[in-house]
Amino acid sequence: MVERQSPIEPELHPGSHGNFEHGVEIILTETRPGSILQLAAWPGEEKRLMAGIRTVTGLALPDGAGGGIADGVKAVFGFAPGKFTVVDDAEGLASAFAGVITPAIGTVTDLSHGRTAIRIAGPKAEWVLAKFFAIDFALPAFPVGAGRSTTHHDVFAQIQRTGADQFDIYVFRSFARSFWKALCHASEEVGYEVQ
Repeated sequence: MVERQSPIEPELHPGSHGNFEHGVEIILTETRPGSILQLAAWPGEEKRLMAGIRTVTGLALPDGAGGGIADGVKAVFGFAPGKFTVVDDAEGLASAFAGVITPAIGTVTDLSHGRTAIRIAGPKAEWVLAKFFAIDFALPAFPVGAGRSTTHHDVFAQIQRTGADQFDIYVFRSFARSFWKALCHASEEVGYEVQ
């Protein structure tokens, strides 16, 4: 595995922070997956692209906008019509798609070098994220596996709910440090731990 320096490393301070007098309600982690891809289908090829995603990852995407699935090692979610983010802990996922997603079906773009993955977890995760994004983070409106594409002050973010109280956020590496600092600041009043 090629080790990339984390863009948030200078601000990554493990331990408990903020108002944790009554316990820590947020856990923040940089997850560092090996592969982050964007797949896009040509018009009318969405089902074939989704079938290709299942062939390579073993993950069956639910039909519908924003649908997704995560299994702890791999994750995939739709973020726009015919567009999907696919994440794997292992490197080399783009190569695995090379023979499956042909130019007649769509495109595969490796974004691993350009994105940072941040996980926010805990009973107050929805509450903290609602400070940033005008999205309904309640479980019925944003089910486990689902994904959304949005912005916060011009910082593009893709968010996937990977657990009942857990979200993975993908941001451009160039904005990652600033976003991390803002996330830490927003978590201070409920107490947070950096792992």
